Formats: sequence, structure tokens, C-alpha cells
Amino acid sequence: MQKNVYVETLGCQMNKSDTERILGMLSNIGYKLVEDEKKADLLIINTCNIRQLSSDKAYSQLGFWHKLKKNKPSLKICMCGCVAQQDKELVRQRAPYVDLVFGTLNIPALPELIKRIENGEKIVCVEKKPISRDLEDSNIIRAKSLNAWIPVIDGCDYFCTYCVVPYVRGRQRSRNWDLIIKEAYDVAKQGYKEITLLGQTVDSYGRDLNNPNINLANLLRELSKIDEILRIRFVTSYPTDISDELIETVAEIDKVCEYFHIPMQSGSNVVLKNMKRRYTREEYIDICKKIRSKVENVTITSDFIVGFPGETQQQFEETLSVIDEAQLDYSNTAAYSPRKQTPAATWRDKFIPNEIKKERLAILNKKVKESSRISNLKYIGKNLEVLVEEQKKENAENIFTGRTRNNKVVHFEGDKNLIGTLVNVKMLEALDWCLKGEIIN
Repeated sequence: MQKNVYVETLGCQMNKSDTERILGMLSNIGYKLVEDEKKADLLIINTCNIRQLSSDKAYSQLGFWHKLKKNKPSLKICMCGCVAQQDKELVRQRAPYVDLVFGTLNIPALPELIKRIENGEKIVCVEKKPISRDLEDSNIIRAKSLNAWIPVIDGCDYFCTYCVVPYVRGRQRSRNWDLIIKEAYDVAKQGYKEITLLGQTVDSYGRDLNNPNINLANLLRELSKIDEILRIRFVTSYPTDISDELIETVAEIDKVCEYFHIPMQSGSNVVLKNMKRRYTREEYIDICKKIRSKVENVTITSDFIVGFPGETQQQFEETLSVIDEAQLDYSNTAAYSPRKQTPAATWRDKFIPNEIKKERLAILNKKVKESSRISNLKYIGKNLEVLVEEQKKENAENIFTGRTRNNKVVHFEGDKNLIGTLVNVKMLEALDWCLKGEIIN
């Protein structure tokens, strides 16, 4: 008997990729994805715990689902992801109506867990040791897109003082080389034109496999042999794990896009040391300079946290200035949020007042907006290759959206037959977050 499942996914691309695998496993036991939660027999929220706001949103969603369950007692509710991994029994205390809590490391065991809650059990199943990704079911229900996410490494070994990733996803674990290659060929056959390799520290791929030939650079070279795949991307890079070989591979291999996402987190050496980041401001800038010297038209983006415990006004201003000095094209930003288990969460005597964090975040966001526009202005008058992704729904019928190799969003006139193809577009106008252009023959 077919049943319906609705999944709400919060957080990063890795969570979205996990959801695609969850849906594949559920399809094997008779569940079909629906877009209306009120029509579901099974509700799953895949959670993010990177900031308190994300965690609060997850519990708020559970509260809404509780109302649905009162009207439909047979409805099953599940929480998974990073909040589930970290909170464990606390989830059931706050939301006793939840039928299943399973962690990031339990996804391969999901079909059996679902069968158990269907038989009336209530389960909290959070493993401390990972179940190998090599055991994953190959059936993956992917989002409708031209791009397919392929995880290559999970977890992190760096234990930055603000970050929960090592606690909720475990230590670095590289996936089997052959399974990654097979998955890439599978998505190519399914019509995907672009793949993005995922990892919290994607450039560390292979380090734990004790084989010097298995690394991200060689993986990119191997994947570039797949004819149907037009482009290859990878995120997220840890600054000091970016090797010369990786930079040269991006420069040399045509299918590998000229794009690096390299979180810096702060422009202050003092704050970087307190964060337990393993580089200095000067080293980060040198990495960016090296990449730009070897990779033409490269885009480098970053992440920054404001209001880290003990951050002074001068140290915050060092973050503002490094955006210019490193010539960053765009940055994700966030105000510091203390997370359970992390060392920085215990430094309460150094916490920055919320009003100061809010003020600094607004100033940083303004700076990021300026840097994005400056970056876009560099391409006015240039002809760039664009992968046509979709029709721009909120605008005129013939306006389409695509993405350049270096991850710039471009709007232009076109037609539906161009979706999924590469076109040359002349850049005519630079906005804060995107470019406008016209297709050239």
C-alpha cells in the first residue's frame, strides 16, 4: 500500500543531499513524496544546528505538525539531522508526540526504523559511530534541477571552537572512490548537466584513506571524463587544505568551474586563534592571491561570523578590511550563536551583547553587498558561458536565469529550448547580486 511522505529540509547542501537519500530509501518501502504536509502519512524534518535560529525553527515546525497529528492520530512524525543528533532524548522531552528521532549517522538504517514506528514503537536512535556510507541504497530521489549533489566526504576533524559539525556529523570520512564515480555516471544518465561535490572540508577528500592517489584533484580529473557532465563544482574548502595540485586542476580541466568557497570566519588573527582556525589573516590572503594568479575569472566566496566571544570593535573592522584585501566576491554572514558542546559556548563572560552583534552584522552585510556589486562590475562587456537553468517566474515570460562557470547568476532573454544548454551571454548590467545580459551567437 502506497503512503505519502513530506520532508522539510533545513540547512546546508549536505542536509539536502541527505534528504535525497532518505527519499530514495523510503521509496523502496512504499512511500511517495508529496508537497502538501496535510496529505502526508509520514512527516520528516531534517534539521540544522549551526545556529540557534535554525534549531528554534525545527521545534516550531514540530509544534505545527503536532496539531496535524491531533486530527490524524495515525500520522507519524520524525526528526533527523544535526539537532536530532545532538539533542537526542531532549527532543522527546520537548516534543513527546514525535515518533522517531534519528541522527545523521543513522540514515542507512532508516527503512527498518520506519517499519518499527509503523508498528507502534517510539524510537530515539542516535549512533555515536558512523554507519558506512558505502552501505547506502543506490536509489536516490533527487530534486528537479540541472545540478546534482554528490557527497564525497562527511564530518570534520578540525573542532573549531564555535562549530558543532564534529559532534553531530563525526570525524572526517571519505566515501569510496568507486561509489562516487558510479554515482556521477548515474546522474549523467539521468540528464543532470552539472555535479557539485560536497563536504564540510571537501578539499580533505581522501586524507583518511591512506592512498596518496586518492584526493580531490584526482577525483575531479576522473569525473571530467564523463561526457554528459558539462560542469563540476566542489564545496566547501578549508583554506589550508587547498593544495597547489587542486588549484592547477581547476585551472587546467575545462569542466571544473572557476569557483572556490573558502570560509575565513574572521579577519582578525586574534579571533582566528580563539576560533581554533589553523591559518592567519596573511596566510588566507596569500591563498586567495595564489588562486587568482593561476585561475582566470575565478570567483572566491567566504563565510564570516561577527560577535564571536571577546571580539573587539577593532577586530571586527579587520573583518571588514579583509574583504577588500582578499578581493572576496561574496560572503555568507552570521552573528555568533553559542552551540552546545562547543568550547566557545562556555565563554559567557566574553559574550558580545545581542544589540552589538546585530549592529555589526548589518554593517558587514552592507560591506558584502558592496563587494558583490564591485565583483559583478568587472564583467560588464565580457562574454561569458552560461548554463541556462530556468525561466524567471516573477518576470516577463521570456526572461531566463543561468549561472556562469564562476557562479555568477545572470538574467537574459531566451526560450525554453535553451534550458540545460550552454550559451554565450554578453554582460550588460551589474546589480548587487546578479548580472543582466543578452545571448550572443
